[in-house]
Amino acid sequence: MALVVQKYGGTSVGDIEKIRSVATRVIENHRQGNQMVVVLSAIAGQTDALIKLAGEIGPDPDPRELDVLISTGEQVSVALFAMAVKSMGYDARSLLGFQVAIHTDHLYGKARIHEIETERIRKELDQHRIVAVAGFQGLDDHGNITTLGRGGSDTTAVALAAALKADVCEIYTDVDGIYTTDPSVCPKARKMDTLSYDEMLEMASLGAKVLEIRSVEFAKKFEVPIHVRSTFTNERGTMVIGETKDMEKVLVSGVAYNKNEARVTIRKVPDRPGIASQIFDPIFKSGIVVDMIVQNTSEDGLTDLTFTVLKPDFYKTMRLVGDVAKGIGAERVLGDEDIAKVSIIGVGMRSHAGVAKKMFAALAGENINIMMISTSEIKISCVIEEKYTELAVRVLHKAFGLDHEEKEGQ
Repeated sequence: MALVVQKYGGTSVGDIEKIRSVATRVIENHRQGNQMVVVLSAIAGQTDALIKLAGEIGPDPDPRELDVLISTGEQVSVALFAMAVKSMGYDARSLLGFQVAIHTDHLYGKARIHEIETERIRKELDQHRIVAVAGFQGLDDHGNITTLGRGGSDTTAVALAAALKADVCEIYTDVDGIYTTDPSVCPKARKMDTLSYDEMLEMASLGAKVLEIRSVEFAKKFEVPIHVRSTFTNERGTMVIGETKDMEKVLVSGVAYNKNEARVTIRKVPDRPGIASQIFDPIFKSGIVVDMIVQNTSEDGLTDLTFTVLKPDFYKTMRLVGDVAKGIGAERVLGDEDIAKVSIIGVGMRSHAGVAKKMFAALAGENINIMMISTSEIKISCVIEEKYTELAVRVLHKAFGLDHEEKEGQ
């Protein structure tokens, strides 16, 4: 008998028939003797509809009350699911975040999980019930409802699996696994059998939307195996697990891209100690995440500083940087929203030389200019013009042998 945590996303529970279908799948696992804990997202589109309702009240809804509102979508899903299971002759119990309880910090809309109590869930499992837990929800130290941010149900599921010491955490979605790149951009993209936690972390941070990054962080920290698979088939998906020696044989595992970034350049910045801190301090205090940073070599005591932020933060960043630039005597601030970031990822990079050269040559072969470069042990990212994104993805996918049945290095 195994303890299995399953998570079903919004498209998987998109209507009553799909909820019944999910209930049937879960019951089948239950009949095999497994203890089943099921985490559900809100029905597809429901959270957006609730946010829209809040916007009709006013342009800046109170964060606490907004979390109270948008958390109700998951409550609907788990209640309907439990009803469906009971209608099929099996016992189920729905639990909300505060009933479990899932303890978080106080940051409404982006709360982070601190601790999960398991006594209530284990009690229900001991009664041979299927337990349905509302994803996305938490509870702060003052008893307030919190939400975990977009993709938060993934984090709920993996955190529960860790707390319960589950045998596996299965993430069900509308795709049948994790691909070497976006199949809609590159038709030759292939589903991967396995992927390391580190590779998945890089892919999630670089724009791959299959798993929420915090869920992968939990999985790596607590060594929770994740099985990403389709709600609509019984085929095996992709296992995200700890790194193995075989993974290092593969030079590049995947190609990721992100069109949701913008570039900011500050021209002729005085090159002296403390300037970088002055520039970035107001940005960080505003909660804006800075990605890539490049500083040119100083000439005549002046330098250019370029960095990237997410597009939704672009105009706010430009305002903040514009004020700082005047104060430090920089010449001007330039912005560019027409960029994209393409990246190659693979743990095999640690033990292979010449990967960057091969990437740069592949892009140069298509006359794609590289504006910025960032590297880590298992990733190389390049900022390019946005209009070349799809071409760059396909070129890199082919250059590193990902178009073929056997990956390069195998």
